[in-house]
This record gives sequence, structure tokens and C-alpha cells, in this order.
Amino acid sequence: MAESFTLVLATRNPGKVAEMRDLLADLPVRLIPADALDAPPDVEEDAPTLRGNARKKADALHRHTGHPALADDTGLEVEALDGAPGVHTARFAGPDATPAENNEQLLQVLQGADTRRARFRTVVAFVDGKDVHDFEGVCEGSIAEAPRGDEGFGYDPLFVPEGEQQTFAEMSAAQKNAISHRKRALHQFAVFLQARLEAQARS
Repeated sequence: MAESFTLVLATRNPGKVAEMRDLLADLPVRLIPADALDAPPDVEEDAPTLRGNARKKADALHRHTGHPALADDTGLEVEALDGAPGVHTARFAGPDATPAENNEQLLQVLQGADTRRARFRTVVAFVDGKDVHDFEGVCEGSIAEAPRGDEGFGYDPLFVPEGEQQTFAEMSAAQKNAISHRKRALHQFAVFLQARLEAQARS
């Protein structure tokens, strides 16, 4: 299939952009991250759900560019914290917290916890001006006792996927992308988009 359309990625997080490029590399689309756009809109992620935030970001980027847009929102859900930080994952230690500060905050509140089980949940929203489609991926795992590894971003130094010994930050990008929550959500999107492009090519 030839290149069919431009897909705007509604994120400025370089780690997320790199993962999305890898995971969508086989699709015939041109990917443009938000920070490559002229004056991209700032979208306040104030929806009460991951789905709501993903849709809000994708819709804003679609309206700004006129191109189909893809956005994700990801939450870390910790059982001992009743699913927190969840939708507040990126600002767990405060509105301007760094990843290191968020990690430290999580370790502090988990001291003495009976369980360290957790899961990453990603919701990907696709908006093209006609339809809105959502795709969800979950990766079960647990929180390590201390940060380990230098790869990845966010809570990757603390998250150990189920069945693994390494944290995401100790894995290569290829290892992480093979099992991650974002991979599972984007795989569903890729199957959807490929079917749509093939249908368009036949019409």
C-alpha cells in the first residue's frame, strides 16, 4: 500500500513518540508529533478518565491540523492505592513533578504495603473528523523496591511486567515494545487502520 495520509501524534513526550514510531512502523502513514507542528494547542488533561483525556487531545490536534490524529493517555494503577495514581499518573507528586519525583513518591506511599501489584493501562484515541475510535491495552506487573535501569521513561524504572525479572527500564526498546500496554493498544489500532486503508484502496 502506498502512503495514504498524515497521522498527527498528540504527544510531545519523546519517549512516547519513539515507541509509537516503532510500533506503527509497518503502516503506510507519515507520523508527525505535536512538537513538530506550528503552535500546537496546549490541552489540559482534566478529564476524569484516560479515555476522556485521550479523546480530548486527539480532537484538539485534529481540529488544529485538519489531519487524523492519534492520542494516548496512560495510567499506572496500583492495587494497594485502590487504583491510584491512575489518571493522575504524570502528576502524582504534584502538577510539575519530574519522573524521578513521581517514582520517589510512589515508593514512599508503598512502604509497608501488603501488595505491590500494579498494572499499566493505555487508551489510544483516533479522531479523523468523522469517527472516534478507542483502543485499550493493559500490562500487569508489580512495583520494584527501588528504581532499576536507565532506559524508557516515566515509571519504567519501577515497573516489573508479570512473568519478567527486569523492569521496563532495564529492557531494550524492542523487549519493552513486545509486551507493553502501549504496544497492545497500538496493535489494535494498527489492525483497524490497515483494514481501513485496504478498504479505501479497493473503493
